[in-house]
Amino acid sequence: MSAQSTGRLTFLGSGTSQGVPVIACLCPTCQSHNPKDQRLRASVLVELPGLVLGIDAGPDFRAQMLREKVQHLDAILLTHEHKDHIAGLDDIRAFNYKRQDHFPVYCTPKVEQALKREFYYAFEADPYPGVPRFAIHHMDKGSVQIGAHSFEAVEVWHHKMQVLGFRFGKLAYITDAKTITPEEKEKLQGLDILIINALHEFPHPSHFNLAEALQLIEQLKPKHSYLTHISHLFGLHADVSAKLPANVSLAFDGLQLSFDYSS
Repeated sequence: MSAQSTGRLTFLGSGTSQGVPVIACLCPTCQSHNPKDQRLRASVLVELPGLVLGIDAGPDFRAQMLREKVQHLDAILLTHEHKDHIAGLDDIRAFNYKRQDHFPVYCTPKVEQALKREFYYAFEADPYPGVPRFAIHHMDKGSVQIGAHSFEAVEVWHHKMQVLGFRFGKLAYITDAKTITPEEKEKLQGLDILIINALHEFPHPSHFNLAEALQLIEQLKPKHSYLTHISHLFGLHADVSAKLPANVSLAFDGLQLSFDYSS
């Protein structure tokens, strides 16, 4: 029989690939002084009993770790290979030093190929001293086991690119999705919390817009949903929040959620 306990998720970043504010942009969102309008690249920290996981490590990874004062990290799960989700992996060197060992990174074989291109110096037979050291573990859609913990990887599609979301007990985190098959949607039934990407209100070829995200939420009927991977084009946090249904909220950097978790 599974043990019921509580997990915690922290939004390390809730922005899209350029972050918010965008360099050289003078739009009202990018000029806002509201901290909720200042979004680092999308990533979360998931804390389960005896296990601390990062999901993705984009260009802001170092700043996110410092802001949240993360002293311990057991592994990083990579959703896919785009730069805004992997570019910060060089900074796991700090955790290499603390562990005195390679750092566990969970990803698909296709993502591993991208890591070997982007961080070629970390995979050389005779590497330069001080390079990041990865311990790559393969995963795909379906059950993922790390230590005593088992959770579900959910396959979604980012245009034609496979992306993995994750379900931990009664919470699911899905980023960079445009389509989800009926079979994978079944894995998202019965949630208390659904975190889903919603880029802005306009159609986009590889991301849900607001209408599509709300349609998925209506299909799955979680108790509450949070929108993430947000573009500056979406508008000000306060203005967008006023448009949303009562059971849907905009995520923001630093937001923490507790959830029911069964190991």
